[in-house]
Amino acid sequence: MVVVIITYCLLAATLCLMQPFNQVDVNAPFTIAFQAVGMNWAKYIVAFGALKGMTTVLLANVIAQARYFTHIARTHMAPPFLSVINEKTGTPVTATVVMTVANCIIAFFTSLDILANLVSIATLFVYSLVPLALLVRRYYVSGETPDKDRNKLIMFLVLIILSSIGSGVFWAISEHTWLGCIICAGVWFFTTLGLNLTLKEARKPKVWGTPLMPWLPSASIAINVFIMGSIDGASFVRFSVCTAILLIYYLLVGLHATYDGAKEIESKGTNTTDIEAIA
Repeated sequence: MVVVIITYCLLAATLCLMQPFNQVDVNAPFTIAFQAVGMNWAKYIVAFGALKGMTTVLLANVIAQARYFTHIARTHMAPPFLSVINEKTGTPVTATVVMTVANCIIAFFTSLDILANLVSIATLFVYSLVPLALLVRRYYVSGETPDKDRNKLIMFLVLIILSSIGSGVFWAISEHTWLGCIICAGVWFFTTLGLNLTLKEARKPKVWGTPLMPWLPSASIAINVFIMGSIDGASFVRFSVCTAILLIYYLLVGLHATYDGAKEIESKGTNTTDIEAIA
């Protein structure tokens, strides 16, 4: 991660040394920068590298998505033919073909900006849920944590989320004032401080755990939600519609299929145990 950060900073510094920052092209910064300094031959190398990078990412995504859906199909939440593994190649060929066709159709009929915003929202949303779950896991144990501490934890988490959302909203709607963001940042700070001072960790990591609890997870929630505030409202509507469709599918199809599959496996295991016991 440190190497990546340093590399990006060096690239940004190099770009600003080649061309004034207010003249940098947002769509093709290095290509235009090389062209501006008279190095036209270099822009073809940059274009080739960008094309190679995009194809590599697309290929990696298709391969990863195919394996995701293979596992999902094995839990009966997706059509079972997606879980078939090709005997010759040992890979989920069917799932790979299906996901490739689906990605091509979506990419062909959808604007790149829309797809980028949807991916950004989904990624930031997941990155916000992970530290939230980490706080719950570290400060709450079912059956052991007192109700008073549980209610305090819920209150602190709600305030952290609301203050993070508020900072993002104020930043998006206010152009000339920082007052709303400062107030929300203050609420976030004192809420996290209260969580740190009034609640004890219910679980201690055995080998390695996230340091600076609860500041680091709380800051992660605030930063991710704040960045989400820079995305347009139409993208949130699309994300909500997609999420609602998937949730309805899970409740009507996936949940029942998973339950039936688990019962079937449990029944087979019980029968096998009974036969072995009789024998």
